[in-house]
Amino acid sequence: MSLWSRILEVLASLAPGEALSGLFERLRSPPERSVAFTIAVIALSAKMAKADGRVTRDEVTAFREVFTIPPAELDNAARVFDLARTDVAGFEHYAGRIRAMFDGDSQILRDLMEGLFHIAMADGTYHPAEDDFLARVAQIFRLPEREFRSLRTRFVPGAEPDCYEVLGVMPDTPMEEIRQAWRAAVRESHPDRLMARGLPEEAVKLAEKRLVAVNRAWEKIQGGGA
Repeated sequence: MSLWSRILEVLASLAPGEALSGLFERLRSPPERSVAFTIAVIALSAKMAKADGRVTRDEVTAFREVFTIPPAELDNAARVFDLARTDVAGFEHYAGRIRAMFDGDSQILRDLMEGLFHIAMADGTYHPAEDDFLARVAQIFRLPEREFRSLRTRFVPGAEPDCYEVLGVMPDTPMEEIRQAWRAAVRESHPDRLMARGLPEEAVKLAEKRLVAVNRAWEKIQGGGA
């Protein structure tokens, strides 16, 4: 059964009047994580779209860059989006449920944050309300402030990324430890690792930008230009 077929099955199981946010209790086991992750991204994207008061075509396109939606499944994706947008539960509820679902697996939460940044920047504008939204989601996910700043500098133009923040180290960290951090970041971005964490195949595309940023940071530190 395909990912989108399973999502359709899950949506069909909703009781009349049941909120989309109620699904996450059923999607805790590892085989269901791809379904939960996809629904979570759509749901949080829908909530984030309301943060700046508009949904642009570019944001929709960006979502489809992360998740390749077959033409026959567009209606199902739209249904998830509409259910999340009209759900009385706020984005903090969704974020909290997601954190609980993936508790102990912070890498998946970072993957999700990357997807949200990618969609937020699709229209070329980083709205203050989107920054507040993403910062609050990061807090709920319990991601360190340094990691949030690293993501923001990678995705939001206008400031040169701090190479040490990108690699998650301090400027006074010994070079060998920085090298190890770089190697670990490269390993974590490997497609096989991403698939093993339960991400849909399409979400692996986000690793391409991550690898570029990680390698660029390491090269700059090596060259003494950080």
